[in-house]
Amino acid sequence: MKLWKIIGCLLLISSCTQNKLNIQLEKYMDAQADINNFSGTVMVTKNDSILLKKSYGFADYEWEIENTIDTKFSLASVSKQFTAVAILQLAEKNKLSLDDKLSKYYPDFPKGDLISLKMLLSHNSGIGNDVDDLFSSNKTVKQDSVVKYIMQKPLLFEPGTQTSYSNTAYYLLTTIIEKASKQSFAAYMNEHLFEKAQMTSSGISSNDAIVSKMAKPYYHKQARFIKNPYSNWNYNIGLDGVYSTIEDLYLWNKHLFDDTTLLSEESKKLMFTSYNEHDFGYGVLVNPFYNHNHNLVGHDGGFFGTQTSFNRFTDDNVFVTVLSNNESPSYLIAYGLAAIVFGKQVELPYEHIAIQIDPKVYDEYVGEYEGIKIHQKDGKLFYSDFDIELIPESPSKFFRSDNDDRTIEFIKNKKGKIFQIILTKAGVREVKNKD
Repeated sequence: MKLWKIIGCLLLISSCTQNKLNIQLEKYMDAQADINNFSGTVMVTKNDSILLKKSYGFADYEWEIENTIDTKFSLASVSKQFTAVAILQLAEKNKLSLDDKLSKYYPDFPKGDLISLKMLLSHNSGIGNDVDDLFSSNKTVKQDSVVKYIMQKPLLFEPGTQTSYSNTAYYLLTTIIEKASKQSFAAYMNEHLFEKAQMTSSGISSNDAIVSKMAKPYYHKQARFIKNPYSNWNYNIGLDGVYSTIEDLYLWNKHLFDDTTLLSEESKKLMFTSYNEHDFGYGVLVNPFYNHNHNLVGHDGGFFGTQTSFNRFTDDNVFVTVLSNNESPSYLIAYGLAAIVFGKQVELPYEHIAIQIDPKVYDEYVGEYEGIKIHQKDGKLFYSDFDIELIPESPSKFFRSDNDDRTIEFIKNKKGKIFQIILTKAGVREVKNKD
């Protein structure tokens, strides 16, 4: 066969494979929308080819205004990587050092001479996770009051000795960016991040700005949606606060990983290194447990109805982002989408219908399965603890009361004894053997 024919055949096979993948991804997301009421936008690419780019649900439930590809979403904790990039940029310009101590910027901060910017970035500082609700919702509180309040909170551990996720640390990094750059946080981010990455639909949330095409967030309460309560965006930034679109996040992904528009290669290496047992890099997680055994840099976010997920599989040049404004579990959906891209068998979402079965069979199911404990109490079966009930949909298959997109099926061996379970998480199967 001539070379041009061979090339033609290979291109045809590749095209057919991609078309099949496109269909699988779209069917999965259509089912997430139809069965699980997903509202938001999704984008999946591989080698810069778009496999899926689609919007679902409503940006405004009251007016029934639909989400579109260019709908803007709050990113919640996906915002942390932007804060980390800003700190690394300022370090490249010698306007600060990652070895700087917190006491340089706040001389009275308790044990501030032991807390470095590195520790703040990688969640090793010992500073607690959140400031009081007062400072996220109060309209009049000033920045100095917030910092003084943070100072009064005891450290969780000696700085650098343990790891604990800290939103508060990222708020402090925001104030340090302002001190080092002599700009407001929003001005710095617009000039040095969003404009450089050509992210024309992204910005920093504020209390008064009118943002066109911005999705309103809604969350579940007693089986219905309610509107997101007020958030004070003067203080919920750095840890949160960035808004963007899936197309802008694709541009961010390209410039962050594929060139040096935003950071030097040396700074990227620092950012994408895991510094502790929880896989924290700077503003991202590096190869977390849900990486499908592929190299992954990513982060998820969630805040009052907003659920977000940003994932770059670095060796495969696969990008997956899911943005939701109705508390749909974007992190699980992104996990399912990535599994499809990597050729795993993924079960489509379906309607789970509870049935009645004889609870006597639960005696066989109780036990430990590679770290997962199954209990029973008062004729009911529970997962891990007594908060998550397992509801039967067949004599051997159950769905979780907290998320019916997560199921457990009990499998018998040839002797009729339960010897393993099959877990599905967003349709992705995982087998656990009974201890």
